[in-house]
Amino acid sequence: MNNFDVLEEKIVQLLNKLKENHLLINKLKTDNQQLEQESSSLKTQILDLKKNNDSLKMANSLLGSKESKAITKRKITSLIKEVDFCIHQLSEIK
Repeated sequence: MNNFDVLEEKIVQLLNKLKENHLLINKLKTDNQQLEQESSSLKTQILDLKKNNDSLKMANSLLGSKESKAITKRKITSLIKEVDFCIHQLSEIK
């Protein structure tokens, strides 16, 4: 085998390796896009679950133990007093 044959064989090997690398890069890009979409979807799911959890906590506090009922009643009473105060102020303006 002469030097040109060896050189040609090495060039062919390099070209094949280059083609394999391009295919691998394309596959990794596709995989990366899919993972980014999954990540975005999971983040949305997490936000929804947090909202649901907060709603359930509120409902549980309304239906829960005597302590949580007492706290909820105090909050409601406080809100009613604030509304009554605002109504009283509005009636004085008229």
